[in-house]
Amino acid sequence: MGKKYGLKAGLFGIGLDAYWDQFEGLKVRLEGYINEVCNRLRSFDAEIVNLGLIDNTHKAFEAGHNFRKEDVDIIFLYVTTYALSSTVLPVVQIANVPVVILNLSPEKAIDYENFNRLGNRTAMTGEWLAYCSSCPVPEIANVFNRVGIQFHQITGSLNDDEECWNEISEWIEAAKVKKTMAHNRLGCLGTYYSGMLDMYSDLTQQYAHFGGHIEIIEVDELTSIRRDITEAIIDKRVKVFYDKFEIDPACSRTDLRSAARTSVALDKLVEKYDLGSIAYYYKGSGVSENEDTISSIIIGNSLLTSRSIPVAGEYDIKNARAMKIMDSFGAGGSFTEYYAMDFNDDVILMGHDGPGHIKIAEGKIRIKPLEEYHGKVGKGLSIEMSVKHGPVTLLAVVQRADGKLMFLLAEGESVPGPLLEIGNTNSRYRFPVGVKRFIEEWNSHGPAHHCAVGIGHISSKIIKLAKLLNMEVIKVC
Repeated sequence: MGKKYGLKAGLFGIGLDAYWDQFEGLKVRLEGYINEVCNRLRSFDAEIVNLGLIDNTHKAFEAGHNFRKEDVDIIFLYVTTYALSSTVLPVVQIANVPVVILNLSPEKAIDYENFNRLGNRTAMTGEWLAYCSSCPVPEIANVFNRVGIQFHQITGSLNDDEECWNEISEWIEAAKVKKTMAHNRLGCLGTYYSGMLDMYSDLTQQYAHFGGHIEIIEVDELTSIRRDITEAIIDKRVKVFYDKFEIDPACSRTDLRSAARTSVALDKLVEKYDLGSIAYYYKGSGVSENEDTISSIIIGNSLLTSRSIPVAGEYDIKNARAMKIMDSFGAGGSFTEYYAMDFNDDVILMGHDGPGHIKIAEGKIRIKPLEEYHGKVGKGLSIEMSVKHGPVTLLAVVQRADGKLMFLLAEGESVPGPLLEIGNTNSRYRFPVGVKRFIEEWNSHGPAHHCAVGIGHISSKIIKLAKLLNMEVIKVC
């Protein structure tokens, strides 16, 4: 929802101006390498502000201010040859955004035979300096550490090094997700499930770690919007249900129309507050209209989740963050918790009642009626689905004892096998360390009992995001 904020990345190369008159063609050659890097960065769907070769302190100060004027989100510092750290520090200090050092040799190795045939010592030195990217990196790292600048580095070659460019791509993806989170508007609808202590969150810490905005919303407002939904609009939404889901014959027309009414009302609430994610829970007991609203909310929340507006139940604000992160990486991010352990197959069953991310479902997504919502007031329609078979990543946003947030990660596999057909999301997950060790190690870090599951192994991207956010991250497996 709302305005889309594209990533703007800064790029500059470094060199030493004293070299240019000494070594003919060196400056032009290094500028060509910078342009090659710029073109590759643009291929990752980012706007690149390329300030070229910075080779003295005057240019460095000007570059820092230019990056600030351009409002860049991240800087790539391309080390082309030896340069004084004094030509680097002002750029990064003034721009004051995360910096990734690109220590890229133009080729995988110098052609020693041809190099030594040059004969002319000056020409040989100029050729060597074109490969001298690694030389000033320790100096730059030393200065950054001493002045308190966090930095990240990628070492490799400019050409024929896909591992290196995959790393760069992941830094760009992580920076995009950081920016998404910084502008995300999280709606908190209702209140906590009384006594579910692990759910309770410090909202100001959420701002401190992710930025964005948090809107506290009363369920009564959703109920009020719901009253004004016309029968014709309800008809259209019911048709959407039939298009997207396999609807159990036991689902009543009344329940389907009630769910459709609430689904449309949710869309209007999201539009009103420009929400990018939601955490919700409400007992609904004692006020029949509110009970109807909350008990008919699951299908609408699943549709929102599939539109990159993830919805976390039981007012789990931390997990709404995890789901948004997973979705922003294109991995989905479905609401889940432990269900049961299967030691025969060495898997754990995980799922949840409530919304699921229908874009990452394995096979059909079913709507089934439930006579009781376990532990909650009301009855109605629920989503039954499994996550696609194949690699998965689990992410939890954990509030530590000191109040700060951290990421907890695990990579595993969604595997086929028997499931509990209880009208909820439910999948079988296998982990490389085995189910017993996974559970004990995951639990040892004190997460809440929910997490987000997404398709693919993307922990390397999330680890980069954690570094950009200056957050602790632990990977269990």
